[in-house]
Amino acid sequence: MHPGDQDVAHEVISWGGEPLVYIIHPNPLPERTVFVTPPEFKQQLGFIVYPAGGEIAKHIHAALERHLVGTSEVLVMLRGSCLIDIYNNQKRLVATRELKNPDVILMVGGGHGFRMKEDTVFLEIKQGPYLTAEEKERF
Repeated sequence: MHPGDQDVAHEVISWGGEPLVYIIHPNPLPERTVFVTPPEFKQQLGFIVYPAGGEIAKHIHAALERHLVGTSEVLVMLRGSCLIDIYNNQKRLVATRELKNPDVILMVGGGHGFRMKEDTVFLEIKQGPYLTAEEKERF
């Protein structure tokens, strides 16, 4: 399932019609499988729901060659709270939101910065390989 059937509270912050950040508040958890991102995104984010005794068949993913431009990141808030500042591609502030456990953030465009309100632990997920520190432009 993809957008349109969403059971998960979330907010999409966009600028000029382009999404910058998805903020997912998975509380309560969905009762059925649902994806928050559109199928064409380079990184998919969804909740997969199975009943007790359910099973995912054994499988191997095909070695498909993909061409990706840019880097998307997912942060899972494991502990603490912070403010995320969300910027457009012109480095102008678009929005500020508070994040706390168990929020999940998918950053797909623009820029971002974080200000910790408490001791905070994120789980970060992004595409690799990580090539150099020059992959980031700080501003």
